[in-house]
Amino acid sequence: MALGGLAIGTTEFASMGLLPSFAGDLGVSVPQAGTAISAYALGVVVGAPILAVLGARWPRKRLVIALAAALGVANVLSALAPTFGTFVATRFLAGLPHGAYFGTASVLAASLVPQEKRPRAIATVMSGLMIANIIGVPGATWLGQAAGWPAAYLTVGVIALVTMAAIYVLVPDVREETRGSIVGELSALRRGQVWITMAVIAAGFGGTFAVYSYVTPVLTEVSGLAESAVPIALAVFGLGMTLGNQVGGRLAEKAPVRTIAVGMGVASLATASFAVVAGSAVAAIIALFALSFASTSTTPALATRLMDAGREGPTLGAALHHAAFNVSNALGAALGGVVLAAGWGWTSPAAVAALLPLLGLGTLAIAVRMERNERRANLALAA
Repeated sequence: MALGGLAIGTTEFASMGLLPSFAGDLGVSVPQAGTAISAYALGVVVGAPILAVLGARWPRKRLVIALAAALGVANVLSALAPTFGTFVATRFLAGLPHGAYFGTASVLAASLVPQEKRPRAIATVMSGLMIANIIGVPGATWLGQAAGWPAAYLTVGVIALVTMAAIYVLVPDVREETRGSIVGELSALRRGQVWITMAVIAAGFGGTFAVYSYVTPVLTEVSGLAESAVPIALAVFGLGMTLGNQVGGRLAEKAPVRTIAVGMGVASLATASFAVVAGSAVAAIIALFALSFASTSTTPALATRLMDAGREGPTLGAALHHAAFNVSNALGAALGGVVLAAGWGWTSPAAVAALLPLLGLGTLAIAVRMERNERRANLALAA
């Protein structure tokens, strides 16, 4: 199931590394090309809840395979897009299965392990998304530079095909699992903790995406890196994501709220630091590593929190994590595009977006307070 995450992470983040390439070929500016990144994020936001609910009655293994197939087809269409408008449309389609895939795969993985190991199981599924930034994104960026950007999306289609075969053969059928229902999944939307946790994610990751959406021109124009060295910097970012995800999965088993709070605080500092030190290639890459590690360390705790908040709708709850994650993606890319279009300079997205993790931290404090008040109310009723 993590292999599907590799395909998703590659197609999502490689677009940022390939942004100057497809912008030039399709005849648009770099800020305009950011629309394609936002379109993908919008597809995730729309597709995550709709596909999770519509697939509620499907066996989870079969649904994961179907979503991998949809991912592969959409990426092949992206590679064949003749115009920028068509490309944006195919990026929206590619985003549709993203959240539902991770939501369904996370619940399926959690059902295969003891209760206390769920954050680590979810982190394992998510590891494909993180490893994509070490192998998939740098590789796709290099392939796009060498053979043209469509080759990167065709490669994602191949990975999706292999994913389908691997899941069919290797993932066990969980025959004892309770079949979901549309009503049960939709019940997650009635819970306040679901919505406020989504707000934590949407705000908290905005700074990361504001930096990463425009990282290639910053590294080449400000840091002075050669274009051929950009994949190395992206691999370092991916290494930070992978390590942060694994460490966060273990920390979330002991102190989930503290893990989220510390991660977002450090992410804010790293975002601001990137804006300050971007003139030095080495310092910029170190800041990117710190940002990716800190922000991603919060992922397992946030995903588990949404699954628990959703209760009768765990698949929708887990899928909404990725919907909120990509609201953050769209927010970061859009915010970066606005300040760049205003002429504030390549480092301005990071400088402005450093406030977003702090906004996520404040929202988390509200969520924790709400949770404590609910517990006190329940205890009072029980007494």
